[in-house]
Amino acid sequence: MNEMKTTNSTATNWKTVNTRNPAKSAPAKANAESAWKQFEDHLVPQLRLSVIERAVYSHLLRHSRLEGKRDVRFSIKELARRVRISAVPVRDAVRRLIAYGVLRLVERSNAGHLVEVRLPREIRAVTATGPAPGPGPIRQRFLIEQTDFMKSRELRRAIHARERGVCFYCMRRFRPAGMCLDHVIPRVRSGRNSYRNLVSCCTGCNGQKGPRSASDFLCKLYRERRLTAHELRSRLRALQALAAGKLLPPLPPRKP
Repeated sequence: MNEMKTTNSTATNWKTVNTRNPAKSAPAKANAESAWKQFEDHLVPQLRLSVIERAVYSHLLRHSRLEGKRDVRFSIKELARRVRISAVPVRDAVRRLIAYGVLRLVERSNAGHLVEVRLPREIRAVTATGPAPGPGPIRQRFLIEQTDFMKSRELRRAIHARERGVCFYCMRRFRPAGMCLDHVIPRVRSGRNSYRNLVSCCTGCNGQKGPRSASDFLCKLYRERRLTAHELRSRLRALQALAAGKLLPPLPPRKP
């Protein structure tokens, strides 16, 4: 009996039920041909999905809506193994798909992510017959998620402006000449030039951090008594907020 329970629990990682309203009937299976045409002809070009984002969405769509289920639960590690891509870019792809409205995060816990997978026709940023998304908040969020913040001086200044002249790591204030940009996840570990992965810091912290993770470097500063316990907790919370896309930089006005 215990073996049967374990098997069923494992299956729910990819075959989830409607946890929000058990009495509600499960959605009908989506038409695979129609969904795939909308995906290739509208979703991909209008949101300019990367190869990794396409692989992640395709896999989740296959194990949810095309099987008559709205939600799917997964861990990043297991999803990365199934699509045969390393975990860091898969995690970034999931975050971007949530930001675009392609996925809706229902729950996140130690057990993994529970997301609602939306069909292309259900995504407000994309319409199957209409033009590309307009200048509304969804489109603006899409643009900022796609922006390379190392591409121009104005975009680099936007990251500095977000930190307001204070080093993200040691929390000391510096003149602009003493500040630079740092990749939270280093470029050698597939770190992107995203606002989620760039911070303004002093040149001293930038040189000392090296290939360390940001959390390890913050702990090092704490051990060296350059941060108090309260400041360390504050910086670790800021790292979480950064990764979740909550620390938006002030974007410069777009050129007409």
